[in-house]
Amino acid sequence: MSSIVRTFPHTVLAASVLAMLAACGDSDSVAESLPQLSAATPAPLVGNCADLASRIALAGTTITAASAVAAGTLTIAGTPVPAHCQVAGTLQPRVSPIDGKPYAIRFEMRLPLAWNGRFFHQANGGIDGNVVAATGGIGGGGPLTNALQQGFAVISSDAGHTAAQNPTFGIDPQARLDYGYQAVGKLTPVAKSIIQTAYGKPPDRSYIGGCSNGGRHTMVAAARYADQYDGYLVGDPGFRLPLAAIANMAGAQAYQKLATNPAEISTGFTQAERQLVSNRVLVRCDALDGATDGLVQDTQACQLAFDLARDVPTCTGARDGSCLTAQQKLSIGQLFTGATTSTGARIYSSFPYDAGLGTAGWAVWKFTFSLQLDPGAVGFIWQVPPEDPASFNPQQFALTGSIDSMVTKVNATNATYTENSLSFMTPPNPNNLSALRNRGAKMMAYHGTSDPIFSSDDTTNWFQGLTGNSGSSNFARLFLVPGMNHCSAGPATDQFDMLTPLVNWVERGQAPGSVVASARGAGNAGGVNADVPAPWAANRTRPLCPYPQVARYKGSGSLEEAASFSCVAPG
Repeated sequence: MSSIVRTFPHTVLAASVLAMLAACGDSDSVAESLPQLSAATPAPLVGNCADLASRIALAGTTITAASAVAAGTLTIAGTPVPAHCQVAGTLQPRVSPIDGKPYAIRFEMRLPLAWNGRFFHQANGGIDGNVVAATGGIGGGGPLTNALQQGFAVISSDAGHTAAQNPTFGIDPQARLDYGYQAVGKLTPVAKSIIQTAYGKPPDRSYIGGCSNGGRHTMVAAARYADQYDGYLVGDPGFRLPLAAIANMAGAQAYQKLATNPAEISTGFTQAERQLVSNRVLVRCDALDGATDGLVQDTQACQLAFDLARDVPTCTGARDGSCLTAQQKLSIGQLFTGATTSTGARIYSSFPYDAGLGTAGWAVWKFTFSLQLDPGAVGFIWQVPPEDPASFNPQQFALTGSIDSMVTKVNATNATYTENSLSFMTPPNPNNLSALRNRGAKMMAYHGTSDPIFSSDDTTNWFQGLTGNSGSSNFARLFLVPGMNHCSAGPATDQFDMLTPLVNWVERGQAPGSVVASARGAGNAGGVNADVPAPWAANRTRPLCPYPQVARYKGSGSLEEAASFSCVAPG
């Protein structure tokens, strides 16, 4: 796979996608020709938690615990989670012939006593390594419900390695493959078999979802395991994660050159300067949707309306947060256009200018994780050959390493590492999901437009290619979340439930025309988002619209209510 991002003419493709949406609606002739999957039916747990472990017999799988969890032991937004069984186990334990360390795929399942007939595979974020509680995320920040609370049987795993092995698990080639895609493939039949044992029937409907690396896992599953799941929930996906990580380190090198204190790269683009840019973006773009409300709904139009060189003052004296130097404008502008190799080849993707650049959530990815997380992931998990852990210095790797060499090495293979990272990490042929589509399965994706690590531009480019390749949008929808940082936060309405509309689409044929999202201001039950601007109502709502539609103010009604906005064509 080329390391250069494939770019698409946004305006032409967006128009074609919109035309397809307009032509087909929610019940076009193509949609009518696709299978309509039936709704899941509930079932109670057979027997009890105590005897469940003895009834599960699967080759290569050891059940290490099965215990009852009383209602209210877990809560979500203050609401008790119903009673369920917690099952823990390990799959395919082994000792690596490469690094001599033990590996296994560890997992837990939570099985409601009152089951809704559905299975949810919780794809976790980061570089995995932890079996987090299998509750099943629904999307966004501060959720008010989850899949477990809704009655799903949920599985979570460490994807084949432990946190203590991060990121050096990548020295073992099989651990790389498990993390990339094989753990999901191996766990899926195990989970379905456990459900069969627990309830006396397999799941009627199966869903998989997650954000960040979890979104990547989900996209990979859509391409590799299209016959195993009926609904795919994709959040802020890092589906080209190795390239995004290298681009982020290229950014770190650029910010260090701009820094007034080279030991602190954030001084290359300070919080005051980032907020200045966000404010100037709002001046140019806020009213494009008919309302001056602190949100840029038409992200695409904004990129044409805003010009960094023109719209942000150029410093004539010392940097004081009210201007950017000419060199800052040049370097930062290039990063938003897309970091490149020394030959000018784009490494990953462009990023849109948006209103959420001044937040802590944006800064931590650019100035901290670029030095702490990305180096190890690239150096050990994705490069061929991997770095030597005895001498590896992550900050030195990030700030002085050759970007060109990193790109070459994540594309490389050898006799030990026979799949390169862009093979095992990314979905094969991601723009053709006809196998998923033709069996009646559905996909919903969302992405924050102020995401600092995985660009919403990358996701919209993928989606444009997907809808163009597949001929219609009757099986997949993308929802951009204005102002949202990575998976949550930012000056955004970032609290929403994508799982319920996905189920309604899969099982009832109700295609989502929009998804209502809320701000998480003071008093929010799911947790307060510190980035909510003071002038906003604490419970502001907005419709999230299926791309390429955007939310536009109707001309009357409260600016704090979703009902005052409608999803319309951009422009």
